[in-house]
Amino acid sequence: MKKLTGICMLLILSMLFSCKKSDTTPNITTLKIGGLYSITGSWSSLGKNSQAAMNLALVDVNNYLTERGSEFRLSTVVFDTQLDTSSAKNSMQRGFNDNGIRVFIGPQSSAELAVVRQFANDNKILVVSQSSTASSLSIPDDAIFRFCPGDAVEGAAMSKSIYAAGKRMLITMARNDDGNIGLQTRVNAAFTALGGQVDPINPYSTSITDFSALIAQLHTRIQQYTATYGASGVGVYIASFDELVVLFRQAITDPVLSSVNWYGGDGMVQSAALLADVNARNFAVTTGFFAPNFGLPTEAHPDLNRIITAIQSATGISPDAYALSVYDAMWVIGRTISSYPGVMDNFTQLKTDFSHEANQYFGITGAVLLNANGDRNVGSFDYWGIVNQGGNYSWKVTGKSL
Repeated sequence: MKKLTGICMLLILSMLFSCKKSDTTPNITTLKIGGLYSITGSWSSLGKNSQAAMNLALVDVNNYLTERGSEFRLSTVVFDTQLDTSSAKNSMQRGFNDNGIRVFIGPQSSAELAVVRQFANDNKILVVSQSSTASSLSIPDDAIFRFCPGDAVEGAAMSKSIYAAGKRMLITMARNDDGNIGLQTRVNAAFTALGGQVDPINPYSTSITDFSALIAQLHTRIQQYTATYGASGVGVYIASFDELVVLFRQAITDPVLSSVNWYGGDGMVQSAALLADVNARNFAVTTGFFAPNFGLPTEAHPDLNRIITAIQSATGISPDAYALSVYDAMWVIGRTISSYPGVMDNFTQLKTDFSHEANQYFGITGAVLLNANGDRNVGSFDYWGIVNQGGNYSWKVTGKSL
């Protein structure tokens, strides 16, 4: 046999090496995940933290997939919905049509989710909302999953705490959207069931900029009820978003409104807008205002501090459980496509397998146990209020649900 020349030997070795590399290195398939968050609109504190949580999870989940030898990776595309229903729908349509996105995390509000739901169902798009609570969207076999407890759980928890604080008459209000009306309705029912009295005010417009008429109504009703129950027996509950800042700014000039305690829905937790407005912030402090947020488990996840620190470093805002649910949602998505190759080709199976992975997963927010309608089934609540510590105002956990 003739000796192989150096060039021939190099060619053969190169071919052998190429074949070996091809046999052991899988072809990588990247799944795009869309984020529908309010980055510049109302409730932007959650939107910004949701985006930061998504970015952090992207790195962590892809490292996990790499170590596992999975052929899948995740990438992300974020859309700023500004908490606007039309923007949320247009963003999902653009993400699906232009970017081929078939999985979305968000949108934040129930009103947005209600608008995108049909498009998601029609086009077999998996949607995971981190913060929608409206019971009207708890529907079996649709494309929607929600990683937070619904309004029935939140309304019962808030009512129990308000009643335990000695309130026997509760005036309730809500922004005119599915999520906030749902919270008002649930609080009304739960507080009445406990033996309290409720006076609901009709929902106010989503475009309201002047609360003078509403303040006049509140002034009359608070005077009326404090004459019967005393100021300590009367409370005001409002389910809202950042428009509450305008109401509080106007309300601070009326001593009647600040004579009773105020309570809020989850849409105001850690509102940067409320914290930044001096008059609105002072009204919140004076009235002992607090709002519930889906609480973290008693036994903290070992990665909790690392993740909270990373998100807060990125946004300057301490993340709540709603934002941390985005991190968990990314993990459940990654584990689903890795554990069930080909599942993206069968939407019915995708929903089943996603639900199965969620129910087995213990994440930063605890056990992600979903009910038959794809909604988180259990949860406790942290109560957040604005605290003045030596002239420095900040959102702090001031209590927990009973």
